[in-house]
Amino acid sequence: MTKVLVVDDSALMRRVLGDILRAEDFEVATAKDGLDALDQLRSFAPDVVTLDVQMPRMDGLETLNRIMLERPCPVVMVSSLTTEGAETTLSALELGAVDFVPKPDGAVSLAVDEFAPIMVDAVREASKAKVRRSHRLVERLRAGQGAPPKRSPRRRAGVFEETGELPGLVIVGTSTGGPPALDIVLAALPEDFAWPVLVAQHMPAAFTRSLAARLDRLCALPVTEVAAPTLLEPGQIYIARGDADMILSRRPDGLTALPAPSSAKHRWHPSVDRLVTSAMDHVSAERLVGILMTGMGNDGAAAMAALRSAGGRTIAESEDSAVVWGMPGELVRADGADFVEDVEDIAARLVRVIGP
Repeated sequence: MTKVLVVDDSALMRRVLGDILRAEDFEVATAKDGLDALDQLRSFAPDVVTLDVQMPRMDGLETLNRIMLERPCPVVMVSSLTTEGAETTLSALELGAVDFVPKPDGAVSLAVDEFAPIMVDAVREASKAKVRRSHRLVERLRAGQGAPPKRSPRRRAGVFEETGELPGLVIVGTSTGGPPALDIVLAALPEDFAWPVLVAQHMPAAFTRSLAARLDRLCALPVTEVAAPTLLEPGQIYIARGDADMILSRRPDGLTALPAPSSAKHRWHPSVDRLVTSAMDHVSAERLVGILMTGMGNDGAAAMAALRSAGGRTIAESEDSAVVWGMPGELVRADGADFVEDVEDIAARLVRVIGP
């Protein structure tokens, strides 16, 4: 039986989370703050920890850091849908948390039916996560030389200058464990990388703006969240807005990315499958590269396998480096991956695939 330690300063949240998890046959213990959690960490020895962000005596980030130092185990952050909550959660993912679940808005008791399956899925997947490996990758990145200088966001190169046609598109899909993986891959792209990069990271809308801002500080290429119709430019990175899907449209001034209401046909959002399919509607497969990285479920696998069959190229993250080898594993099993790479090797492979 999977043992879960629920850490929250709210007695109501501890009771609600405990009831949700016990109903799914998890063994549950609770802690009222970070110091209590560290005691339980040693005596209860949990397989997974759910961790509140804001707590007295010792907050979520400090508690997480101590967990990773004293007894590393998968941690799921439970955070509010605020800008501050988003930034803190992204910091937690850098420190080694494997996933996060937004706290319900309003009365918790009224949101249980919607919140419960999300929480249960997150804990189940976290119990399979590779915590030590992913944490070392983040440490390796943070030990680097920092953010490289930005190039001009309006710089245009090659065929685009002459014809207004983009040389091609890169589509990246990821979910659980994705933000640290995006740090590693996107920060390694050189400042003269000419293709636009479209990213679908499963995440609420309150979090994707902070994700884009953090990546923009880290990467040589400009990074923006697609919150409105946005003309695609060479050498820029576009993050799909959370709680929606990103699709492409051919407009008079060029290929445009725009947010669209999330499709009921797809389980996860922003949908990787829908983004890849939309790209194939407007760009020939030979000018598309799909990258599928860590995440639970199978979003993106079917569409990227179809992309490869149509003449596009695809890269899957390896099982060795993925926090959760769900999405890329499904692509590999579907014989849809041209290349399977550890996360720290994906950017170099992408540059070689695209060529000069």
